[in-house]
Amino acid sequence: MNKDIQEKKTFTKIDFSEKNLSNSEFEACVFISCNFSKSELSDSDFIDCKFEDCNFGMVKFKNTGLKNVSFTGCKLMGADFTRCKDFLLSFYFDKCTLDYSTFCKKKINKTIFKDCSIKEVDFSFADLTASCFLNCDLTRTVFHQTIIEKVDFRTAYNYSIDLELNRIKKAMFSASGIIGLLDKYQIIIE
Repeated sequence: MNKDIQEKKTFTKIDFSEKNLSNSEFEACVFISCNFSKSELSDSDFIDCKFEDCNFGMVKFKNTGLKNVSFTGCKLMGADFTRCKDFLLSFYFDKCTLDYSTFCKKKINKTIFKDCSIKEVDFSFADLTASCFLNCDLTRTVFHQTIIEKVDFRTAYNYSIDLELNRIKKAMFSASGIIGLLDKYQIIIE
């Protein structure tokens, strides 16, 4: 089956909700205020695309390629990134809501999360080497057997990271964030 290919197009306020966009390829496209909630994006590729103020609630990323994709002001609640293609997987998140999403077992080195809500997200067994969490809320986010070497958490907040269960060498934290590394010990720091 041939892929439906779209190149260098801008899509504004298109409602793709609950639509089947399987087997499509979008290259250097821009999506502004589009609704992808519950969309089927299986076997599709997004290459060098930008998403601005889009809704991806409960989207289906089965064998989906996200290659150098930026999300700005997007809602990606409950997104399962574990089903995305690993080949050239790379993205950037700015002012996004990623609550309840999962990145389990994904290698997403050097990913930037800026001003994002990342509540109850699962990063178990993921490789986040040299990623940045800039001013992000990580309430109840799970880091278990996660590679967080050289990750910048200096402006992140509400995280809880078990030093014994994660690879953490050269990760960066602020002095005020140290409590998130010690909370499992139930000690009082004043």
